[in-house]
Amino acid sequence: MEYKAIACIADDSEKATGLYNLLAQKYKFVSDPKDADIIVVLGGDGFMLHCLHEYMNLDIPFYGINCGTVGFLMNEYHQNDLKARLVRVKTEVIKPLHMIARTKDGMEEHALAVNEVSLLRSSSQAANLRISIDDLVRIEELTCDGVLVATPAGSTAYNLSVHGPIVPLGAGILALTPISPFRPRRWKGALLSHKAVVKIEVLNPEKRPVNAVADFTEAKNVISVEIREESERGIKLLFDQGHSLEERIISEQFMP
Repeated sequence: MEYKAIACIADDSEKATGLYNLLAQKYKFVSDPKDADIIVVLGGDGFMLHCLHEYMNLDIPFYGINCGTVGFLMNEYHQNDLKARLVRVKTEVIKPLHMIARTKDGMEEHALAVNEVSLLRSSSQAANLRISIDDLVRIEELTCDGVLVATPAGSTAYNLSVHGPIVPLGAGILALTPISPFRPRRWKGALLSHKAVVKIEVLNPEKRPVNAVADFTEAKNVISVEIREESERGIKLLFDQGHSLEERIISEQFMP
């Protein structure tokens, strides 16, 4: 597919702004992403995540060029043949999570997460949480630092760092992973259908307060959080041939 109206967004790093200036001399970018049929993102994974949140409602694809460190959501750094590369890309579709957080003051906060929704203790004491899946209580009381639900795309991020499983992109699975669990001591988490609805209730929120975070959107002092896949919304990420997100997630499982 040939993309004619290209928007290009760069973070404020020297590498990203330098690449933007080089590309802007070769290609005529549209100034407003709303007028584009593709968004090229120059930066790292964190900047890409912010761009996905800001522009996902436009329902157009994103193509990232890594100007950061890991660049898991990005393509390799290059200066030439941008339009030729865009013709040959492979499309990966990511379904975000929808977080509904109910807070101690009676408010209800909604947020989307591309990577994960995390519940984290916000005091010196461990959190006490009750976990239900599709209205069935699976853990009556989990004592821990927190718990998270990760998408396949996010399974190699925070989820992996707390010893959660890596989930292949097309598996139709979400990872439910505890963070420093104390009781039940042997519970290591669970793999759930992407259609599952996860409800996490905070037991004793006055003494053991908990915050909830959807990627980088935080709800403070929550009493319950409901998490489900936003099945009607798909975020399209473009990758060079042989450099797909699916392949990188699989390869990550064989890293030494």
